[in-house]
Amino acid sequence: MKVELVTTLKRQATKILADLRSTKEPVMITEHGKPSAYLVDVADYEFMQRRLAILEGIARGERAAADGKVFSHSEAREKLAKWLS
Repeated sequence: MKVELVTTLKRQATKILADLRSTKEPVMITEHGKPSAYLVDVADYEFMQRRLAILEGIARGERAAADGKVFSHSEAREKLAKWLS
């Protein structure tokens, strides 16, 4: 991962973005020696958001199962049939 100072970003934003587009390598922006932000390719960001949504759905399902909030196969089919009608 590339690391750039925020001042470098201010001065060379066009070059940094061009490099990001060509290499797809994320860029960490630092301020006062500390991480401040990440620049990532749009397609990579959207992929990460879709993956996060899937993982959150799985986590909700696991939580529901752990809490006993589950349906039998026949109950689920019945509920889906009503929902899809």
